[in-house]
Amino acid sequence: MAGVFATSLAFQPALADRAAPTAHTATPATFSCTEMVDAASGAQLVHDGLCDERVTPASTFNIAVSLMGYDSGILRDAHSPSLPFKPGYIDWNPDWRVTTDPTSWIRNSTVWYAQQVTADIGARRFQQYVNSFGYGNLDVSGDAGKDNGLAMSWIASSLKISAAEQTAFLRKVVNRQLPLSAHAYDMTARLTALGTLPNGWQLHGKTGTASPVLADGSDDPQHSYGWFVGWATKDGRTVVFSRLVLADKQAGSAAGPRTKDAFLRDLPAQLDAL
Repeated sequence: MAGVFATSLAFQPALADRAAPTAHTATPATFSCTEMVDAASGAQLVHDGLCDERVTPASTFNIAVSLMGYDSGILRDAHSPSLPFKPGYIDWNPDWRVTTDPTSWIRNSTVWYAQQVTADIGARRFQQYVNSFGYGNLDVSGDAGKDNGLAMSWIASSLKISAAEQTAFLRKVVNRQLPLSAHAYDMTARLTALGTLPNGWQLHGKTGTASPVLADGSDDPQHSYGWFVGWATKDGRTVVFSRLVLADKQAGSAAGPRTKDAFLRDLPAQLDAL
């Protein structure tokens, strides 16, 4: 893959430099949303909270990057390509300072690996994929004036998506309604598999963590977005879900994994009740 992004970026967990602030300032200091949809019928099963607020997808966008990568042939299987870490890659997380393959990329949300995939896809095709996915606001321009959309658009930058839009996208994924190869769907499902819940539902999902952007373009030091999105399948039925929380930061704890853990505590009972 192309060697790119040699400059070191200062990150919060799963964050990066950000775009200039937008005119929209109505986001409350804290909020949450739980959205659950029947994949086959599209019936809305749960719609609780501020589910139409668009925010950065952060590492949940790796589901989309995986689909693009396998469809385009840049990614080949669960362990290929395996790419070495290079000085200058984003490396605030020690888990990123190692040779990485598709499986460890998704597991660790390794930013530089996703950036290698999008760099090889190229700007024109990257935009085409995002358009065909109907993904959020479709804006992959990146930080204003920096021409870094391929590397940064989904990381607290120009690309934004709501929890309701996440479930709409995932419904297309599980129903295989996007113009992608079967291999892209198969491998993305494999990489996102998280095992089986105690009540027999097979779980797929991806977390994401990001700081809101303040009016001056800096990270909000007090709050963090936490995402957990995915789907669960049992006895031929699939439910897609999206959980988004904007909450106070907690020292030593990333918001995405925290959101996932809290959501999974209630998920088996919720699924059984649907």
